[in-house]
Amino acid sequence: MWTRVSGPLLLIALAGCKPAEREPEFPAADRPVAPISASRWSTEEARDRVNESGTVMDRAGIKPGMTVADIGAGEGYYTIRLAQRVGDKGRVLAEDIVPQVRDALAERVTREQLDNVSVRLGEPEDPKLPEHSFDRIFMVHMYHEIEQPYEFLWRMRPSLGAGGRVVVVDAERPTPNHGTPIALLTCEFAAVGYKLVENTPLPAVDGYIAQFEASGERPQPETIKPCKG
Repeated sequence: MWTRVSGPLLLIALAGCKPAEREPEFPAADRPVAPISASRWSTEEARDRVNESGTVMDRAGIKPGMTVADIGAGEGYYTIRLAQRVGDKGRVLAEDIVPQVRDALAERVTREQLDNVSVRLGEPEDPKLPEHSFDRIFMVHMYHEIEQPYEFLWRMRPSLGAGGRVVVVDAERPTPNHGTPIALLTCEFAAVGYKLVENTPLPAVDGYIAQFEASGERPQPETIKPCKG
């Protein structure tokens, strides 16, 4: 049994029925995506012997008081060292998409009493970072594992503060071999409205430190053209 609604009541009912917002559609990556194989790229001792984190943080201009995001933080190699560099007046947000890895990192942060670090679970297509919040966003040895790079970069872009940069560390090799050629990386970032402002060789990882800034308007998702990998 149903009741007929007419007159003003019908208008009120219709006014409350808003059409659902259509989810934006992003192009797929036109290249292979490396599987997530481990929560660490190498041992921390080996990385410290070649001063990997120190070199990267120096090139990225990490200073006390900065707010930094460490995306794909894994076991926290960069998280711990970023926390030490930005100091008590700075903040580090460490994020991973694997719950067990996130939990292990949270335990490490608690154990090492890093009060300036927050740990959270991200999503594969969206880091869900607060807008206008970060001086630097680190993506170290993980970019080639992002299945939807255009959507990820598009959603991440508003979280940069004034003068903020995205810092990518990766190896100069094909994506199936756990690297990203710098030409491909630059093209994919440019497709979403970033410009390359610095590219520094990093022999310790057979790769580079690439730094990007937001440039111009963020494009509409349907206008993004994928790069050939």
